[in-house]
Amino acid sequence: MAEEIEQPVHFAFDAESEAEIATHLAKYPPGRQASAVIPLLYVVQAQMKRSTGSAWVPRVAMDAVAARLGMPPIRVYEVATFYLMFNTRPIGKFHLQVCTTTPCWLRGSDEVTAACRKATGIKAWGETSADGMFTMTEVECVGACVNAPILQVDDDFYEDMDAARTEALLAALRRGERPPAGSMAGRQGSAPEGGPTTLLEPTVAE
Repeated sequence: MAEEIEQPVHFAFDAESEAEIATHLAKYPPGRQASAVIPLLYVVQAQMKRSTGSAWVPRVAMDAVAARLGMPPIRVYEVATFYLMFNTRPIGKFHLQVCTTTPCWLRGSDEVTAACRKATGIKAWGETSADGMFTMTEVECVGACVNAPILQVDDDFYEDMDAARTEALLAALRRGERPPAGSMAGRQGSAPEGGPTTLLEPTVAE
């Protein structure tokens, strides 16, 4: 049986969220507000992160989204529980999302997973470290296979990871530093390591 989560009894959108909601709702014609359910769930998750330090979507907030959009609460529950990007239980300050799909696995996602567990003390997927700093989740393909393996931290992609780079990243996060997202091997975009090897001379227009 899944562990029962203590749910807050009240949720109200703050001023920052209200401004975002107005922007999202303006994109849809009258009667089509339910189309904004995913953006509004993101708004909730961001507000919970601001107010509690944990990015998640409690049930009472799903009810608030349903009321704002004029849709049955069960339809909001269905969306929030279907997509991996919405957390329906509190998580740590940093959400470590390890892609283990075939391209990342072939490039060393097992090494990244082991390094995360070593650095955080987390033993199982979905677990939060004892200090509340990290929650680690196994995710499906995040669409950056060319720079595998990928460790997604919150909304940032850290690419070309290995054990040493993973441990260094987590140590920096503990110190309150946020390294720039992207290739940890120094690649530019998806270019080969070491820079370009062809088309080195600029083309001269005739």
